Formats: sequence, C-alpha cells, structure tokens
Amino acid sequence: MNKKTIWITGGSTGIGKALAEKFAGKGWNVAISARRENLLKEISDSHENIHEFPLDVTDKIKCKEVFEQIKNKFENVDICFFSTGTWDPKKEKDIDVEQIENVFKVNFFGTLNSIKAVEEYFKNRKKGTITIVSSIAGYRGLPNSTGYGPSKSALNNLAESLYFDFKRSNVRVCLVSPGFIKTPMTDKNDFKMPFLKTTEYAAEKIYDGLINKNVFEIHFPKTLTLILKIFSFLPSTIYFGLINKMTKYQKKN
Repeated sequence: MNKKTIWITGGSTGIGKALAEKFAGKGWNVAISARRENLLKEISDSHENIHEFPLDVTDKIKCKEVFEQIKNKFENVDICFFSTGTWDPKKEKDIDVEQIENVFKVNFFGTLNSIKAVEEYFKNRKKGTITIVSSIAGYRGLPNSTGYGPSKSALNNLAESLYFDFKRSNVRVCLVSPGFIKTPMTDKNDFKMPFLKTTEYAAEKIYDGLINKNVFEIHFPKTLTLILKIFSFLPSTIYFGLINKMTKYQKKN
C-alpha cells in the first residue's frame, strides 16, 4: 500500500514546518516548499519522510513545475496545504501601496498560483483536500493592518467560492484560521498577543481537523476565535467601539 502524500508550501518555518514534522511522524510522505532552500534542506535531511521542493509561489510557471515534480516522485498527492505568507507590521501602519501589493502578491496570489497548479489534478482525481491558510485577521478590519488583514479576508472569500467549485468533483476545500501562533512572523509584532500558542499546538489542531473531522474551517484557539466570530456579527458601531477600547488598553499595558 502506497503512503499518502501531503504538499506543504511555507514549509521551512512556523506552522508549515511543524505540520510537516507532524505528518512525517504519522508515516506520510511530505513535500515541503519555500524560498529558503537551506532551511528546507535542513528539515529534509533530518526527516526520512520529508522531501524538499524549493519554490517561490509568486512564480506561476514554477508552481506548476514543482507540482509535476512532486507528482512524479510520489504518484498521488492527497492533501495540499498552502500556507505561504508575509507580514511587516512597521509598514502596515500607513498606506504603503508597494508594501500592500507585495503582501497580496505573496499571501493571496501566491496561494492562488498554488491552487491553480493543482486544480486539474484534483478535479480529475475526484478526491483529496486543498487547504488554504488564512488568519483571524481576515474576519473583520483591524487597526494597523492595511495589507495583511485584507489579503486574508480575500483568502476567506476565495476558499468559500472554491468550496462550491471543487465539491462538484468530490474535492474538499478547507480553510485554516489560526489565532496568534509563535512563529518568526509573529515575533515581529510589537503588541500583546492574547492566547499565544506554539506551532506544535497549531500542527496538532490542523492534523486533527484534516484527518479526523470533515469541517470547512479549522480555527483555533477556540477561546479567541469564537469571540472574534461573535464580533463579526456585531453592528459596525459596536464593533469599532470594542476594538478601540481593546487597542487603547493594550497600549497602556
């Protein structure tokens, strides 16, 4: 019996790396992609089941080429986990158009390029899972988030749209909305992050959601995400007032 295979983009650090190690520990073939080849090699060298496939997801042609390489090596791909992302909090406080364009190029279009690379394969195969990693920042507008939040909100809408398209081919589309997870990206934040969790915690929740449950959205930690989901239903006036109070409190502390 052939091992199952997962392809993970953004697999060199953070949630992507932790998830790669989690699936490898469960006996899966794991293909990891990211721009930093040295980090990919370190991970693959230390895990028998993890294999490196360097990739810049902003390159549409390269996305297709890399997926072909993965298919050729493993024959079947069961899950794709697209988690490439970028964030620069210092540049999010003003309307920096070039910065916002770059964030969308990586976070939104990089994910879209990856999905396009696997679209025909999964629709023909008529099974499998495509996973889009978003963020709680995509639920509603937040202060100092002119690029990151909107890019994640766009991914939420994309995931819902693709859910219908791929369901016709019996392919599952899954959205992952993490709260604050300690990664090199969140280490840049200069504010208090409530309910901060480890990448291992995130990997455990994602693995459970992908393998043991059949849900559209995997979101965690629930204490935080459920509060924000309630916030998303509030009228704008109330929502703005609550967020203003919360951010003022954080500044004082």
